Amino acid sequence: MSIPIQEDQEMYLKKLFQIHLIDSKEPIRTSKIAEEMKVSAPSASEMLKRLGRKGFVNYVPYKGVTLTQQGIDAASRVKRREALMEVFLVQMLDFRGDVKDVACRLEHALTDDLESAIDRLLGYPSHTIDGGEIPATNRTIRSDIEGVLLPLTALPVGSLGQVELVVIDGMDARTLSDMGLEVGSEVQNKGDEWLVNGVSMSLSNTLQSRILVRTD
Repeated sequence: MSIPIQEDQEMYLKKLFQIHLIDSKEPIRTSKIAEEMKVSAPSASEMLKRLGRKGFVNYVPYKGVTLTQQGIDAASRVKRREALMEVFLVQMLDFRGDVKDVACRLEHALTDDLESAIDRLLGYPSHTIDGGEIPATNRTIRSDIEGVLLPLTALPVGSLGQVELVVIDGMDARTLSDMGLEVGSEVQNKGDEWLVNGVSMSLSNTLQSRILVRTD
């Protein structure tokens, strides 16, 4: 179980992690994090001390702080949740607003169980919509998928599923319905094609990501 982290602490951890990825060897100076977070040096110093008491950072006298492994894991989890919400907003909801801002606000509300469910629902994506890498530290990928809800992109070869939700509208939705793919249809992943109610069909990755099935 992850250690509870307050929202403002998560914001610092994300920033520390971003700087850590650029240069993991050099300690991060208090003045640097204060500048990045747009706060005073004393405010940044107080927050870094709190993170230190929780075991997320180590102080290096006169130089700054470094992330501990616990801090790296926690920051990775925060970044992963934010990235998953970006993918969810675009891929599942077709959200057209400020994706990064909304994802940043939503990720603070995710619990471990909800994060795992959304990760699974999205098919365990490795990158965000704009190509950013999604941290995979401590990620749990279920091999037993019986009875869970998945996008077609995550349905293993040979597996069967029943369509529960089609997150598509307009002409694409009408075309799929005319082809026989709609809520209630049985779908099987044959590797290089899909069987929909026993009929062979080709589907783009974009369409696959927007069709959710309940596995048999």
